[in-house]
Amino acid sequence: MAAVLARPRPSETTTRVRSGHRIFLFVLAAAVALRVLVMLGYNTAQLYWYDSFTYLDTAIHMRPQGAFHPAGYSWFLWLLRPFQSVELIAGVQHAMGLGVGAMIYLLLRRWSLPGWGASLAAAPVLFDPAFLRLEHAVLSDLQVIFLVVAGLLALMWRREVSTRAAALAGLLLALAGLTRTAAVPLIGLAALWLVLRRTPWRRTAALLVAAVLPLAGYAGWYAQHHGRFALSGSDGIALWARTMTFADCSVIRPPAREAVMCPNGSVTDAASEYVWLPGSALNRLPGNRFSHNELARSFALKAIAAQPLDYLREIVKDTSLAFTWQPVNHPKRVSLANTFPQGAWTLPEEHTLIGKVRREYDSDIQGLSSVEPFGTILAAYPYPWFLHGPLFGVILLVGMIGAIGRRRAALLPWAFSMFLLVGPVAALDFDHRYVLPSIPLACVAAALAFQKRRQPVVDV
Repeated sequence: MAAVLARPRPSETTTRVRSGHRIFLFVLAAAVALRVLVMLGYNTAQLYWYDSFTYLDTAIHMRPQGAFHPAGYSWFLWLLRPFQSVELIAGVQHAMGLGVGAMIYLLLRRWSLPGWGASLAAAPVLFDPAFLRLEHAVLSDLQVIFLVVAGLLALMWRREVSTRAAALAGLLLALAGLTRTAAVPLIGLAALWLVLRRTPWRRTAALLVAAVLPLAGYAGWYAQHHGRFALSGSDGIALWARTMTFADCSVIRPPAREAVMCPNGSVTDAASEYVWLPGSALNRLPGNRFSHNELARSFALKAIAAQPLDYLREIVKDTSLAFTWQPVNHPKRVSLANTFPQGAWTLPEEHTLIGKVRREYDSDIQGLSSVEPFGTILAAYPYPWFLHGPLFGVILLVGMIGAIGRRRAALLPWAFSMFLLVGPVAALDFDHRYVLPSIPLACVAAALAFQKRRQPVVDV
């Protein structure tokens, strides 16, 4: 009887899993403490002109923007609008950042990675100041990261993807695409991954239907306001700006209608700057710059078709900025901070939109300033830049080996990471901010490269 009633001894695997969880709980507690310090170290959330105020204004007057920003992030801001606090937005985003780290850890433990290895892969998103500054800012980046990692988790939680999981992943990736259009092609990558795995067609169809329906619905809403079935009104403008670093109209030979988009001698140091450069061909045309989106797209596609090697050269050159030992200011007017900034910054009050958003969303909106003694502690927080540059390149290389070798578990996160790294450069320009969404996925891919091929999925 005693033998029957005796409590079963935990298996070796269960004991190892629990021990690994203790490691991550310690890591997570440190990450929580760091975020509390950030909330105490600044008087408010970081607000950027003009992105933050455009997002907030769209949340107040819900409509699709006709320029760069789809409305996905503004929906999130609309949900928090009753609280009338940008500080609350930052607090919720800090919790989302912790959630990203937890999802990475759980996914890797599910694929039999040891607790220390899974915790190490989650460390960049939990402790890198660049990620914490995104969490503390009214910007869409953190939401994109959260949704993409959640979509990856849905697809990879089980070795055999269920129809329900595929549909959930499709919806999450569509929401990521409606937050930032650069994430839309990830839906195609996910579908291709399912096909390569010989997944039953119904599951691939479930992913595509769940993704296409919200995208099509949004495009219809956009058409009601702007007369064009699209997700944004800037894709052509962005691609045109990309071509301004290499376009040669003696080679392209555009038709007369598009010749006005040729380089006109105005030169700047980064492709994205041509969108705003007063003397650029785009900004010398009559009317709003975004009203010329279709003309710009047509010219850009002809330029790429006529000079494909020049286009690829510019993509490689700008993407390589992600791997430099010392960060490169790109464009040069941008000042980079390797850690948490200390000081006080004012808002450009000459823009009437700032006052409008202050009246309608949060009356306490103000410029960011550090709060002592916490600001000094944050400014001394050590996180070396090389963990972004050279080490990021090594992580991508390890993930690539795992993706193309016998252990192909790394294929999907590595493909997601590479596309999120290169896609924005190909569509417009390099930006250190746009590198960040690819880092957590690269860490997942690199960790999975060490996963033993025949090791079973572990119940965590």
